[in-house]
Amino acid sequence: MSSKPDPVPKGSAFEAEDTEAGSQTLVPGVAPVTLGARLTVLANAPLLPRRSQRPADHGLFDTNARNQIEMF
Repeated sequence: MSSKPDPVPKGSAFEAEDTEAGSQTLVPGVAPVTLGARLTVLANAPLLPRRSQRPADHGLFDTNARNQIEMF
């Protein structure tokens, strides 16, 4: 058993509120997702190209040149 006390005492019901989406239960200690939190996740996401990219198959990245059998 855990030595931590229960966050919600037994026998007590969660609070609820009516929203336009319906009745929602409010859980103690859980905060709603804010617009700032959503924007932070989007800002930290890796950048993606807007158009398809050509392969880097020249110079150092040319994988077909590594398959050559003879030098000359």
